[in-house]
Amino acid sequence: MTGGAGDRRDTSGQVRAVVFDLDGVLVDSLGVAREAFALAYAEVVGDGVAPVEEYCRHPGRYLPEVLELLGLPAAMAGPFVRESNRLAYRVTPVDGVVELLGVLRGRGLGLAVATGRSGTRARDLLGGLGMLPLVDHVVGADEVPRPKPAPDIVRRALELLGVCPGEAVLLGDAPADLVSARAAGVVAVAALWGESDREVLLAAGPDVVLARPADLLPLCPPPGSGSPSGRPGAAADTRGDRWAPLSGRSAPDGPPVRQPMG
Repeated sequence: MTGGAGDRRDTSGQVRAVVFDLDGVLVDSLGVAREAFALAYAEVVGDGVAPVEEYCRHPGRYLPEVLELLGLPAAMAGPFVRESNRLAYRVTPVDGVVELLGVLRGRGLGLAVATGRSGTRARDLLGGLGMLPLVDHVVGADEVPRPKPAPDIVRRALELLGVCPGEAVLLGDAPADLVSARAAGVVAVAALWGESDREVLLAAGPDVVLARPADLLPLCPPPGSGSPSGRPGAAADTRGDRWAPLSGRSAPDGPPVRQPMG
């Protein structure tokens, strides 16, 4: 359903905050998640082959919700968390992310994580990787009334950061992230290095597409340097719901790509 003119975002202002998804965007955790899911299935269900590929089609979603969608026992959640914690030593930061967070903090931007994990699991993981001090807030799916793709978790992150929707962007690698961002009135930025199928992610209609973490920097210039593109005078698209296009180079080898208007 397309919103009316009153629902369109103003993308011409200075970006003051970034909300990040966690898994696939900041950390490389898919291998651990797949193994933990298979082990939990074997422990609780026992028979047959674990539907790992079906599980992986729901990145960014809260685990209890995914289990319900797949018709699997809710009792799998406990073993999944246990095995995920046991294997957490194999999770690593995505290349370039630690440097990105450091630069954004140096520019004075507020940084939050809005994740499909529980808040405790997310903070424990980031703490173990030494990344927790690099962000201001972490919001878990269990800390809001409704998880992604509802906008609640993004709105909570904005509230904690003290910014308006028009002053923030969300970087995610799953359709649920992008839907949540747009429902909250935040610019939806797709991370192509994440865990979703590229075509599925692009079909979700991101406002901006990035090939690598460092490509976020031109969208978040230091305060006082001008427009979101970093070029003084670059205006938002007149229809109000997309940023004006950049140059013609395209991901994954080029700079940030603004999706076609329309």
